[in-house]
Amino acid sequence: MKFIRNFMDKIEPDKKDSPFLHTLWDGFDTFLYVPAHVTKSGTHIKDGMDLKRTMIHVVLAMQLAFIIGMYNIGHQHYFALGLFPDFFAGFWEKLLYGVLQYLPMLIVVHVVGLGIEFIFATKKGHAIEEGFLVSAFLIPLVMPPAIPLWIVALATAFSVVIAKEAFGGTGMNIFNVALIARVFVFFAFPAEISGDEIWVSPDYSWLHQGFSGIASLFGSNDFFSMNAAAVAVDGYTGATPLSLAAKGGWENVQAYTVSIADQTYQPYSVSNLLLGNVPGSVGEGSKIAIILGALFLAVTRIGSWRIMLSMVLGAAFMSIVLNIISVQYGAELTNPFISVPWYYQFLMGSVFFAMAFMATDPVTASGTSTGKWVYGFLIGVVGIIIRVLNPAYPEGWMLAILLLNVFAPLIDHVVLQQNIKRRLRRVKV
Repeated sequence: MKFIRNFMDKIEPDKKDSPFLHTLWDGFDTFLYVPAHVTKSGTHIKDGMDLKRTMIHVVLAMQLAFIIGMYNIGHQHYFALGLFPDFFAGFWEKLLYGVLQYLPMLIVVHVVGLGIEFIFATKKGHAIEEGFLVSAFLIPLVMPPAIPLWIVALATAFSVVIAKEAFGGTGMNIFNVALIARVFVFFAFPAEISGDEIWVSPDYSWLHQGFSGIASLFGSNDFFSMNAAAVAVDGYTGATPLSLAAKGGWENVQAYTVSIADQTYQPYSVSNLLLGNVPGSVGEGSKIAIILGALFLAVTRIGSWRIMLSMVLGAAFMSIVLNIISVQYGAELTNPFISVPWYYQFLMGSVFFAMAFMATDPVTASGTSTGKWVYGFLIGVVGIIIRVLNPAYPEGWMLAILLLNVFAPLIDHVVLQQNIKRRLRRVKV
């Protein structure tokens, strides 16, 4: 370790002569070592947890969802073709296919985002800010698997410049950076992030043609073959559970079946929804993996358990209210989504992913303990309202979190003012 420390000190570029190289060196140096800056007085407590290590904890928490999401890309592709219909069949084929589809997206986000970070850090004359470390993993996870890479690059650049650097950089943004990237795609390129056809990634037949022997390494000639849109099995539509529920309620989700080789499969059973064996954004699939990540964040105190729990309570509360309205007034006749039992709302879409990795962003969320309860609860309520009552967009967490990002300072202000008034009353007494 001393050798590495001496080596890093020896190659340190001059900050005035080479500001860009020094910024790059500083970013790598602080990744390896805790910054050496200390307070001049002895009144402050220091530990080894800086911003980089905080962000790394979040990245570690999402790794299981990240891996399962990549695998699911391959599974959805082959399932659409009628190949390897069982979830764990063709394991290596599906995993490598998912890596080939997902890895370029991850690389594009890092190159574009970190490139912009380096430029701004050099111009400002300060060290590289670590906040993008989490956003660089979250942006690909909230995108469809087949989205064009140039759109991902545009969305990343827009989110970093407009949602982050324009407000002063890490710790100053008022909106969640990863969600702004998704919002950009949603409004600028709606066809690339809406509908049923976008959740199955394209084929890699070109790779099979160029490297014909590669398939034999995995024991299958079906590894890089066929175009999903051209030869999808009969009855396969690519529809997500949310789109099916919006059209016909929970019964429509459970009634959806696909016949492959004289066998009938129910893609959206409860077990498949829990495992993540469903089409959707890359990271939203496995509810089990996401909950484990959320527990890790809560135990390490990186993510607020108050926000997580209150968001779940808010979503459950609003879903129960809508279920009551459905029973009392027969509202399911005009909107079948309103009759979906409240507990099944948690199995569909990205409610848990939004709860664990989006709503808990410490920069854009409420900071007071009471404010976190209010903030999370309102996200749950508003998210379900948008999901169920908005016919154009059968999901609501992106818009709900961004809306509450705006109101987070107001929530904290009201909480603080109420505390001040309460203490003043005690003083007068």
